[in-house]
Amino acid sequence: MEGVSYFLPRTALRMVVKAEKRTVTPGDFHMYSFKYMRIQDVPVRPSVTWTVSDIAIHPYGIPDSTKAYSLKLKSRTVAPLLDLSTDGLLLGIDQDDDAIAAASERLLDKFICKTAVAKSNFKDFADVLDSMGIEEIDGIFFDLGVSSYQLDTPERGFSYMHDGPLDMRMNKDAKLDAEYIVNNYKEDELAELIYKYGEERWSKRIAQFIVNERKNAPIKTTYQLVDIIKKAIPKGARIDGPHPAKRTFQAIRIEVNNELGILEKTMITAVERLKSGGRIGVITFHSLEDRIIKQTFAKLAKGCTCPPQLPVCVCGKKPLLKKVGNITPSKEEVEENPRSRSARLRYAIKI
Repeated sequence: MEGVSYFLPRTALRMVVKAEKRTVTPGDFHMYSFKYMRIQDVPVRPSVTWTVSDIAIHPYGIPDSTKAYSLKLKSRTVAPLLDLSTDGLLLGIDQDDDAIAAASERLLDKFICKTAVAKSNFKDFADVLDSMGIEEIDGIFFDLGVSSYQLDTPERGFSYMHDGPLDMRMNKDAKLDAEYIVNNYKEDELAELIYKYGEERWSKRIAQFIVNERKNAPIKTTYQLVDIIKKAIPKGARIDGPHPAKRTFQAIRIEVNNELGILEKTMITAVERLKSGGRIGVITFHSLEDRIIKQTFAKLAKGCTCPPQLPVCVCGKKPLLKKVGNITPSKEEVEENPRSRSARLRYAIKI
């Protein structure tokens, strides 16, 4: 079948072991050490010993060859023929140090084209291109939101399923974290962001319970916050639907990383940097970010922003995109990877 094949990710572990090797070789006169120098416990046989001083385990994602899928494309599409030559450049941008380390390892010597990885927020991708002397690009792909690795790493504080510090920073160097928001935002500020970014109907009660709880002691861990949210949401409302903490955690994470505030401007900049015929793709994972991408693509595909009552266009804006569309995961993919359930890939071509 002609189309695009892809693999679901699976987590692999890279183990780094630091060990010290100690080699002992008895001297020529070791048998006289006690008789003449009163030195005891002198080695009398050669030996080699190893001592493990440190063990570090680093999870990273790799393609799962047992979870392969294909997207069937229209018969006239040229997508299956697209490839990067030896003169091409595949550039990855991320603000997470762990993601950069994993990507650097995965991209190294895997493609015939040149590869590079840069640490930056994707809102600043144009600055990265400028620093590399790149004016236009053939394609750009955005994978929004939190990664599976971040969710599965308790010390990053993204997940309500693992106990860890209240962090949620995608960029570990950023100053604002979840602990500060939970312990310092006013009650009305908490309620507003939980409702705005989490679409949580119980946002006011959750904010009230958080403020009351932090009067006794600071809220420092994810499980502490989960317990407070469960107490705030009435038992009857917790029976059906997703995990009771899902929406609140999403809201706080979005606030920590300013995920929605940068989307529209970044998409416009990305389209401007595309060559004619270039592709843009964006994977979203919740309705808030998907709505922004959908509306931005629609605006760029329309061009004219004049009021409908005007007989002719006076703004002079021309359409920049064509063939705007979207793809959602199949039933089979959702069964294999439940986290893909809410994913949506929106794509478009530069005119």
